[in-house]
Amino acid sequence: MSTELINLVLGAGLNLLVALIIVRFIYYPGTQDKNYVFTFLAFNTVIYFVLGMLTNATLSVGVGFGLFAIFSVLRYRTDEIPIREMTYLFVIIALPVMNSVLMAAGSIAELVAANAFVIAVIFVLEKEWGFHFESSKKVVFERIDLITPANHEALLADLRQRTGLPVKRAVVGRIDFARDTAEVIIYYDEPTIRQAKTKAAPAGLTRKQQPVRTTD
Repeated sequence: MSTELINLVLGAGLNLLVALIIVRFIYYPGTQDKNYVFTFLAFNTVIYFVLGMLTNATLSVGVGFGLFAIFSVLRYRTDEIPIREMTYLFVIIALPVMNSVLMAAGSIAELVAANAFVIAVIFVLEKEWGFHFESSKKVVFERIDLITPANHEALLADLRQRTGLPVKRAVVGRIDFARDTAEVIIYYDEPTIRQAKTKAAPAGLTRKQQPVRTTD
């Protein structure tokens, strides 16, 4: 067995191991969403073998950045990908580019250090250590009597009851007095999957309390 083949197989194994750690133990526990697992791992594996078979390092990097350009244009137009998943997709595509170049150069120490650093950074960001993130959603609100500054607390309470979300603040946007509606952007702490499982579902809405319409 040739040295090139051994290096290709070893590099592919290390590349796949890093991708599995990121997808299975960092991405998946926070979402429990299987929709992108296949895409992440398939892209990572195929791209590594394509770049690993290119003997010219400059050509490999050029092909890698060409892939970034293609995916940035396509953006999976059949189904829009959320920003978080797009970030993971970028990381999963960047890994085989980095690993194939370092493996071809024989820089094993740099290869291990770079992959370990990437895993550590993504893990820290995913666990939100030292950061506090808020989620937002735009809703169409029909009780415009509550959008006045004097009724701000009543507005928050009504939004919490209707959406079932821990709304912390709300910003009133465009107001349509002809239809008695207003666009309101709500900000809340996104509950984790573990918290969502422990909390009971919100109580049903009465006839007088129509659900708030959301817009993406």
